[in-house]
Amino acid sequence: GSPSPGIPGPSLGSRPCGAQGCVSAGTCRQVTAEQLRARGNALFQAGEHGAALAAYTEALSLSDTAAERAVLHRNRAACHLKLEDYAKAEADATKAIEADSRDVKALFRRSQALQQLGRLDQAVSDLQRCVSLEPRNKAFQEALRALGSSMHEKMKTMSCTDSKVEQMFQILLDPKEKDVDKKQKAVQNLIVLAREEAGAEKIFQSDGVRLLTQLLDTAKADLMLAALRTLVGLCSGHRSRTMAILAELGAPRLSAVLGVEHEQVSLAACNLLHVMFDSLKEGLQKDFRGKEDAVVLDSSRDLKLLIKHLLELLALEGASAHGRDNALNLLIKVVPRKSPKETNNSMSLWVIDQGLKKILEVGSTVCGSPGSLPVTENSRMSASVLLSKLYEDLKCDAERENFHHLCEDYVRSWFEGHELPGKLRAIQTVSCLLQGPSDAGNRVLELEGIMDSMLSLCASVCEAHQLVAVEALIHAADKAKRASFITANGVSLLKEIYKHSERDSIRIRALVGLCKLGSAGGTDFSMKQFAEGSTMKLAKQCRKWLCNEAIDTGTRRWAVEGLAYLTFDADVKEEFVEDKAAMQAMFHLAKSEDRSVLYAVASTLVNCTNSYDHEEPDPQMLELAKYAKQHIPEQHPKDKPEFVKRRVRKLLMAGVVSALACMVKSENPALTNSCRELISRVFLALVEEAEDRGGVVAQGGGKALIPLSLEGTEVGQTKAAQALAKITITSNPEMAFPGERIYEVVRPLVSLLHLQRTGLENFEGLMALTNLAGISERLRQKILKERAVPMIEGYMFEEHELIRLAATECMCNMAMSKEVQELFLAEGSDRLKLMVLYSGEEDEKLRRAASGTLAMLTALHPPICKRIPQVTVHWLEILQALLLSPSAELQHRGAVVVMNMMAAAQEVAEQLIASEMLEILSVLAKDKDKP
Repeated sequence: GSPSPGIPGPSLGSRPCGAQGCVSAGTCRQVTAEQLRARGNALFQAGEHGAALAAYTEALSLSDTAAERAVLHRNRAACHLKLEDYAKAEADATKAIEADSRDVKALFRRSQALQQLGRLDQAVSDLQRCVSLEPRNKAFQEALRALGSSMHEKMKTMSCTDSKVEQMFQILLDPKEKDVDKKQKAVQNLIVLAREEAGAEKIFQSDGVRLLTQLLDTAKADLMLAALRTLVGLCSGHRSRTMAILAELGAPRLSAVLGVEHEQVSLAACNLLHVMFDSLKEGLQKDFRGKEDAVVLDSSRDLKLLIKHLLELLALEGASAHGRDNALNLLIKVVPRKSPKETNNSMSLWVIDQGLKKILEVGSTVCGSPGSLPVTENSRMSASVLLSKLYEDLKCDAERENFHHLCEDYVRSWFEGHELPGKLRAIQTVSCLLQGPSDAGNRVLELEGIMDSMLSLCASVCEAHQLVAVEALIHAADKAKRASFITANGVSLLKEIYKHSERDSIRIRALVGLCKLGSAGGTDFSMKQFAEGSTMKLAKQCRKWLCNEAIDTGTRRWAVEGLAYLTFDADVKEEFVEDKAAMQAMFHLAKSEDRSVLYAVASTLVNCTNSYDHEEPDPQMLELAKYAKQHIPEQHPKDKPEFVKRRVRKLLMAGVVSALACMVKSENPALTNSCRELISRVFLALVEEAEDRGGVVAQGGGKALIPLSLEGTEVGQTKAAQALAKITITSNPEMAFPGERIYEVVRPLVSLLHLQRTGLENFEGLMALTNLAGISERLRQKILKERAVPMIEGYMFEEHELIRLAATECMCNMAMSKEVQELFLAEGSDRLKLMVLYSGEEDEKLRRAASGTLAMLTALHPPICKRIPQVTVHWLEILQALLLSPSAELQHRGAVVVMNMMAAAQEVAEQLIASEMLEILSVLAKDKDKP
């Protein structure tokens, strides 16, 4: 078989009988390279390119002859093209060409790969060779013509660009140039130019880095911003250029720009450094792939150099507060491993050895004390998150032990011999560790004298000292290890402070400590720690403080912390949603600069919407527990569904969606994965009722759910994906997700089809994909690319009738795609047989979906008409039953299928006419009621 050059299909071999699927040589000893190649061809035709690649690769290991190996390399190149791995496609095609320089298929495939890799001149040369070998092949001629015109465009752009680059730098660096508009235009042009690969290379070759360094050194904010944003374009995805730029600029200069007072400049420097890290890390990952992709440039030294300077910036007194925050954010993003599958955690170990004490310097800062580092309200929280991420990245006890020792040494160094200021720093460090890696916090709490100092400082007359100690006590109350000690010693102390302190800032914190210790029963109505009614009093006081704008934001945040605990109680939830001013004050805080409030806001909302996991207890176990006089959890009467539904409505009316959308936008370490999960849970509760979904989308909920569904904990991603599915099912997806956003929804929806998801999640995922697949070919291609079709097919065999129906309806819409139509003709596949048989099932909805698919397939892909009589002996009676059905919709579908089959092939038409089909059609044609 010789597929047309336009479609890079594999070279077909003879297909041995019964060779279906991909059986490895290990399980079937006598399998030959020829059989494996044939199997690969079948898999490729079925659209399973990854499996086909595996079969060809296995065949290569068994192949003896050079000619056979060349064909396999050529076929692998076709698979790589389909899988969009162009570098490997070029490598395999080259191996085939080395064996036979006249192999037009391999030449054509290599030209396609080179074109995607941006090497147009080489692509043209391969295509010219194809045309000289097959001068009459129109596909080759067309491809060459298209490529020629795009090269012409590129050359034209390049020649224009040369003079433009010089002009722009001249305008920007000329001290006499006073025309602001002219400078502004030059800045914009430079940034836009750097985003294109050709423009970025041109700037780089035209001594651009030296000139950009001059712009950075002017210390003028607008010029520094222009330079930083242009450098982002130069470094994006280009490792060798990044290394050259880093060598010229130097890590100290970049670190100094990050630490400047100007907030926008610091943020732009942070963005540049992030892009540089990504480009350098890309190189490191390539190095592990073995000789095939071995890279000469070693970027690990550059990575460590940049990280070393970031760590030094943390403890540098001259650095700005937001520069310090940006450095912490960067370290959080680039140091720990992205997933446990990566085995190498050496970067985290190196940072712990070199910089743990520098991170603790930020975490232990006591604001307002002499000589303290400049920090923002988010700095300590960011330090806690970074410490937590580093601790989670450790793999064994020895590594964790080293972390503990370093923390203990740091706390001791402040606690011993530094009088009161040192003790405060030590206690602040304990707070920071308890909010991050709490194991390390608990270890430090056990050091001699720490707990006693903390309790004695709680009674200090100095407000700043008392604040530090009370906060540390609250964080300690959270962690189970110390809770019993604190319950014994802390509750009476906190009550004392709450009742007698004259400072709201202290009372509010003492209150939160009491809330934490009092909410140990969680949602269990029968386990209440406080006397009847006192929970309500505390909650009322929290709401009062929350609404008091005269109190500073940092203190009001603690009122939300209190509510996060008190809203375990359903009476508190009910009162809170009745207090519109308190709800709006909380939403206002969620949008403020102080991001450390995010988790408390999300927790309060999860409690109010009851979107936490609640397992229904087993009735038999309940009986046993009663018999054994064990404690049985009880649900509060106000946590019943009708109450929850009413609370959700009130939250929606108070503007909860815009607050959540604002929280998700936050590029801040406080938005941890567990925080994202809480927000996803709330969103899922908000879209539970179909009539609320339009409002959620209108206020930005749809847009906010997409990043939540792509990043975070598995539970959080799934909840967000399910909320997206609910919106997609009942709204017009093109309105809910306008423009390019609709394509971003596909991956989360496909994730709902995985086997470990619940039946409801599978069902909603299928329904949502059905809606998308009916919109456009580009969306269907996106669904195909996410490898959803095999999963959709799997659910067509599901026992649950609703899931089976949803999968069949989804396949009906997917069948508008050429690739899916081809799958129904694949050798050894039962896809078509299943559709024909489902068209004869008793379930009318399933029949409607299956016969609709057949009507579409027979119209769009006539070869299917010939195959229908071959798949089952019952085909004629199934079609006749459709035409004789009482449902006009089924009759219509049946008539379309028969019409398409009559037109497709004479032998099929003869079989139809030989049956009673003609009489049935004659009767239907006279029916005036069904036009």
